[in-house]
Amino acid sequence: MEKVLVVKNLTKKFKRVAVNQISFEVQKGNVYGLLGPNGSGKSTTFGMLLSTINPTSGEWYWFGEKGTTPKTLKKIGAIIEQPNFYPYLSAEKNLKIVAKIKGISYSRIDEVLTIVGLLERKKDAFKTYSLGMKQRLAIASAMINNPQVLILDEPTNGLDPEGIIQIRELIAQIAQKGTTIIVASHLLDEIEKVCSHVIVLKNGNALYCGSVEGMTSSMGYFELKCENNDALINALQTMNLFKKIHIQNEVVIATIENDIAAAELNKKLAQSGIYLSMLQKKKESLESQFLELVKKQ
Repeated sequence: MEKVLVVKNLTKKFKRVAVNQISFEVQKGNVYGLLGPNGSGKSTTFGMLLSTINPTSGEWYWFGEKGTTPKTLKKIGAIIEQPNFYPYLSAEKNLKIVAKIKGISYSRIDEVLTIVGLLERKKDAFKTYSLGMKQRLAIASAMINNPQVLILDEPTNGLDPEGIIQIRELIAQIAQKGTTIIVASHLLDEIEKVCSHVIVLKNGNALYCGSVEGMTSSMGYFELKCENNDALINALQTMNLFKKIHIQNEVVIATIENDIAAAELNKKLAQSGIYLSMLQKKKESLESQFLELVKKQ
C-alpha cells in the first residue's frame, strides 16, 4: 500500500522535550488517530509536519518527498487551531476568501458545503452558526483544495454529543471517498469509533503505532454466569486458558490467554456439569488497552 507520510526520529525540544524521536508511517486511504493527553506532543508533531514549527532533529517524507514543500502543502488540508472566519460574512463569502488565498476555483464551494451539510445555510453569517457548524465549515475550508490528506487537530473539542456524532460521521464519509485522514484527540472513544490505525503518544514518546485492533496482544475476555459461580470459576481454572478470572457484579470475567471459541467453551463446561445462563465473548475497549499500554512504560 502507498505511504503518504513517513516520519523518522522526529524530535522537538523547547525547555523540555516536547516530541522525542517518534517514528511512524501513514498509508493511503486510512484514518489515523494521534492519541494522547493534552501536552503529549500531538499539536507540536502536526506543527513540524506542516513546517510551522522547526524540528530539533529527525526527518519526514510526504508522498516520497523529504520535508514539507509548497507543492506538498497543496495536497494537504489542515485544521490546527480554532477556525478563524469573519463573523459577519456568510459561509459562502468566507470560503471565497479561502479559495482566493489558495488559488482555487469558486466552483468547489458548493461541493464542500454539501459534503459538510451546510449548503442550505451558505448565505447565513458565520456568527449565527453553532459551534458544531463552525467546526464543519472549518473542515469545508480545509477540503476546498480537494486534498489527498486531511489533518484535524482535536476536531470535536467543546462540542455537544450531537456535534461530536456529526463530526464523527463526516470523518467517516470523507474517508470513504479515499482521503487519508490524520486526527489528533485525547478522547479514546472518538479514536476507537473513527480510526483504523492509532499512534499513541505520552510525554512526547510514541508508545505504539499500528492498527487499533492490534494495539495489544489481548484476545479479549468472556463474561459468564451460572447458578454456582464458585463451581464455574473452579472449572475455568483447570482449563489453563485464562490469565485472570474474577467476579464483577455477580458475573464471572475470564481474561483469555489461550484463545477458544465461545461454543467450544460452552461445550467443555457442559461436559463438566456446568450450564451457563450467560456467555459473551468481548474484545477489550481501546481505553483498557491504552491504560494497559501506558502502565508498561
